Amino acid sequence: MSGAGGKLKLYFDLMSQPSRAVVIFARVNKIPFQERQIALRKLEHLDDEFAKVNPFKRVPAMEDGDFKLLESGTIMRYLADKYLSSEQQFWYPKDIRLRSKVDEYLDWHHLNTRMNCAEYFRNRFLIPLIKQRPVDMKKLEFFRKAADKTLAEIQSYFLADRQFFLGSKVSVADLQACCEIAQLSGCGIDLASKHPELVQWMKRVREASSPHYDEATKWIYSTGTKMRHLVKEAKFDEGCSD
Repeated sequence: MSGAGGKLKLYFDLMSQPSRAVVIFARVNKIPFQERQIALRKLEHLDDEFAKVNPFKRVPAMEDGDFKLLESGTIMRYLADKYLSSEQQFWYPKDIRLRSKVDEYLDWHHLNTRMNCAEYFRNRFLIPLIKQRPVDMKKLEFFRKAADKTLAEIQSYFLADRQFFLGSKVSVADLQACCEIAQLSGCGIDLASKHPELVQWMKRVREASSPHYDEATKWIYSTGTKMRHLVKEAKFDEGCSD
């Protein structure tokens, strides 16, 4: 929810997967906050003014009065503990075992889902377009295989045969993972062919966070289509199969 929002400020760009997770979470749970949009495409994250908020110059970031946090998973956990009612606590449960399973995924996320999905996107589109050079097929194939392995591990271990990571209720871990994996769909990768259970799980996460999930992610597919066209037009993607 935007607007005055009291003292809580969220700095984000919806082009950023972790930003999307934080914003969707806050909006779904009606946590009032002040929007501070940082346009990555304009390099606003590199401005000295933003560096006062986040010296690492990345989004998302949070200010709650004089208190700051700079990591998406930690921001969502903080917001859950401070702002959610008892009826909303399924997002980050008080039960130590359930909470630890959320923490387990969020710790695993950075060097697996986040790294592999984001690097596939970067090597497929961003690096060729920014540096005006052909796709590095060796790197792209490496991250395609790494992302595919990551998705298989999410499906077999974190999801298994459950509706969500924790069972019948969605959590911040589901949202963090889903926002990252959705980026692959924007790349044109057909997730349904290899990971049909994940596709159904993603649909459930979307429904659990409706309408805010769709609002925050609607640009992914149009932008992905545009990027594919630009890379193809420049003939940077010869040999790419997606």
